[in-house]
Amino acid sequence: MNHQPKNRISRKGLTVWRLYGMIETVVFALLLFGIGVLTYFFEWPAWIYAAAGGVFILFGFFFIYLFPKIRWERWRYEVREQEIELQHGLFIVKRTLVPMVRVQHVDTEQGPILRKYDLSEITISTAATTHTIPALITAEADELRSRISVLARVAEDDV
Repeated sequence: MNHQPKNRISRKGLTVWRLYGMIETVVFALLLFGIGVLTYFFEWPAWIYAAAGGVFILFGFFFIYLFPKIRWERWRYEVREQEIELQHGLFIVKRTLVPMVRVQHVDTEQGPILRKYDLSEITISTAATTHTIPALITAEADELRSRISVLARVAEDDV
């Protein structure tokens, strides 16, 4: 592989992904607690409950700390005149080139958690696929959306 795309997503994205990990961990804890209450009446050995606690701790470590950190470090993008390059992946790094002539429209999205951290995500649609650049500062996302739109129009006019 030659050079990596030069732009990274906002560091606030790491905070948002960790918050999502906390929410997932709480849901997982409630599920484990519910299963523990149901199985309490079956009088299972104590080591099963200790193993479930260990699984909970590992789940929290992976989804709150490790996976968001690796995901943030690996996410890169670059918008050029002729193409958009995306690189991401936790264990398998995926690199995608989206030609500007294929871009049909560009959207920005912002849910309540992203809004709290002044972040947005860009969705780039082609005829066959949809690509997302997550966790960009809202002003940067709006500017990038406009730039991609202009470049796609110019690329379409050149064809």
